[in-house]
Amino acid sequence: MRVRLGTALMAAMLCITSSVPAQVTPEDFTRSEGLREAWEYLTRDVADPGRWIGSTDKFVYRKTVAGGFSFLIVDAHTLEKKPAFDQEKLASALSKATGETYTALRLPFTDVEFSEDEKSINVSFNESRWRCTLADYRCMPAARGRRGGGEASEANAPADMKRRSPDGRWEAYVNNFNVVVKPVGGGAAKFLSLDGSPANYYDPGSIVWAPDSKKLAAYRVLPGYHRLVTHVESSPKDQLQPKTTYQPYPKPGDAVDIDRPVIFHVDPAKQIAVDDTLFKNPYQMSRLEWRKDSSTVAFEFDQRGHQVYRMISVDAETGKPRVVAAEEPKTFVNTGSNRLYHHDVNGLGDEVIWMSERDGWNHLYLYDGKSGQVKNQITKGEWIVRSVVKVDDQKRQIWFAGSGMRPNEDPYLQHYYRIDFDGKNLTPITTVNAYHDVAFSNDMQFYVDTYSRTDLPNIMELHRVSDGSLVSTVEKGDISQLVAAGFKTPEVFVAKGRDGKTDIWGLIVKPHNFDPSKKYPVVENIYAGPHGSFTPKTFWPFGYQSGGDKVIGMQSMADMGFIVVQMDGMGTLNRSKAFHDVAWKNIADAGFPDRILWHKAAAAKYPWYDATRVGIYGGSAGGQDTLLALLFHPEFYKVGVAYAGCYDNRMDKISWNEEWMGWPIDDSYAASSGVDNAWRLQGHLLMVVGELDENVDPSSTLQVVNALIQARKDFDLIVAPGLGHTALRSSGPIDYGLRRQYDFFLRHLAGVSTPNWNAVLPSQAPATPWQIR
Repeated sequence: MRVRLGTALMAAMLCITSSVPAQVTPEDFTRSEGLREAWEYLTRDVADPGRWIGSTDKFVYRKTVAGGFSFLIVDAHTLEKKPAFDQEKLASALSKATGETYTALRLPFTDVEFSEDEKSINVSFNESRWRCTLADYRCMPAARGRRGGGEASEANAPADMKRRSPDGRWEAYVNNFNVVVKPVGGGAAKFLSLDGSPANYYDPGSIVWAPDSKKLAAYRVLPGYHRLVTHVESSPKDQLQPKTTYQPYPKPGDAVDIDRPVIFHVDPAKQIAVDDTLFKNPYQMSRLEWRKDSSTVAFEFDQRGHQVYRMISVDAETGKPRVVAAEEPKTFVNTGSNRLYHHDVNGLGDEVIWMSERDGWNHLYLYDGKSGQVKNQITKGEWIVRSVVKVDDQKRQIWFAGSGMRPNEDPYLQHYYRIDFDGKNLTPITTVNAYHDVAFSNDMQFYVDTYSRTDLPNIMELHRVSDGSLVSTVEKGDISQLVAAGFKTPEVFVAKGRDGKTDIWGLIVKPHNFDPSKKYPVVENIYAGPHGSFTPKTFWPFGYQSGGDKVIGMQSMADMGFIVVQMDGMGTLNRSKAFHDVAWKNIADAGFPDRILWHKAAAAKYPWYDATRVGIYGGSAGGQDTLLALLFHPEFYKVGVAYAGCYDNRMDKISWNEEWMGWPIDDSYAASSGVDNAWRLQGHLLMVVGELDENVDPSSTLQVVNALIQARKDFDLIVAPGLGHTALRSSGPIDYGLRRQYDFFLRHLAGVSTPNWNAVLPSQAPATPWQIR
């Protein structure tokens, strides 16, 4: 009798686990591969956050319409709404300028910046910036700013760049590596320096005039090591033979450019050296900024290793520097995630508003700019300031974005507030339980509030700043067609992290034909980069973001018969400093102890959640995380698909990696290395890399391949010719990348058969581009 009962129970269990059919069809794949395209244009009036046009009371925004997106301008006074520009003509102009093909409702950018006179716009896409004139619809590449310190290999500013003095009398520039001034109306040039050379030159992009036009300051640069990464394009479109290109790409441990400030007086000419004792060994120096009275020039100094960060003020007469404010944590100063801010009150430096995580949360402090002492902490509590939006020196008020302040609400939801310099009169500006993006008009009469949640389509409202009153509901997203097509919002799920106290927030996406009586394998979409938090909090569910798939990408994966999840574990941003510090010199942690507990909590609550069959996928840092999950937690993560991973932090870009792993290079880099630990692999791994990856050196992937071969491990690899960092995720033949991802998880995680694609797909190969002559 016991045997019969055990057999019956086992049969029932087997029935429950059968969530994926024993054989999936090509049609199943086609449906999931095409889900994003099928659903993306079913919403109406879902608006992106607005942007004000210069000092006007007009704002521009993008919203969804039938077939794509429309750009509109609204006058805040009259509420008149009109097209921002002729989208047909702009699509044609951009197509002509770039050599690509764009259509009116599918323009390649999401945001647009208008000139004050509304006669031209700047747009950015595909890592390029373009300026387009609207009278004749012509587009041309737009100029970019000064080099980015240690991250850059050389100055971007042209050698003949000229800076005109505020009074219009002089222009300053660099000639033969030295600083020169010349009268604007003509006259002899005057060399202010004679010590510049190719090995220690003055950067023309750094020249800044004092307001009195009698002085200027510039950085003298000691060049570092200019590393080049070699790319081989195996299959060019215009020829048979490969092409080789070289990309400037500093890596951790490389010698960086060293900036040193120098002050010059114009008449009589005088060069003033600045003692560098307070800012030795810089990784990066900020732009030089003169105070309004021209008595001092200030800059921010980020010491190599990101553990000392100072605001320095230099006396323009003596060249003597002093520290105005400083951060010296035991771990890292968060220099790369919008966690640096200062404001000179009245532009004189007598008082400075400073951002700091010194009390364990990201907050604002008021400094005495003369003594370098804190006058008072402005914001305080177990929540964070995300950014400062506006400072009114006369009213002594600050408008800022923050999160985590509101009880019983997702701590990642962003709200806006106003507070006085003395820390009093904290006033909420946004109150709806949602993630808010607010833009204030230049004259502070109006603000546009665009808010949403993953279960609340975007709502755009126009308000008055004076009393917060609603002027107009500009747009309210309509998703009725999307819902009719089968869209369901993801489930928010919260569980305790490794400390048993901290809430870990995530999302659960179920297949369209979800059956709670079945048991489903689980796939985690991961991106644990310490520079942000990545679980979606806003509604727009389409496309691909830096933190991985948005909801529809996860839905297409789920529709193959999986539960797909995403969460933010410890080591990521937008919680406490302690929460973030988990990543310090330990990028391999990636929040996995929290993630695994989150999975187990979901399985304990839901019988259909099979935490014994968990896979994982991600790109870039998420690709690294995917590999590390399989290497360091093989008992839990069984299958992984890793795209374009930075698998060894010594191989990746200098800024992102030294920020979290520190400098100089030490054993912590090896301890977190997917190369050094490749021998640990037990599960099933598929790696995908674009041979022209411009973000992560493709050799990072191939070094893992080498280590796996040396360890006699089995794995799968796709090298995508001619593609970059987003290869087969959001560029190239995406359907191929999705199909391979689905196929890999179905075979190795769900244990089901997949089609023989070589037999299913057409057998006649298309001609390669170089053969078409």
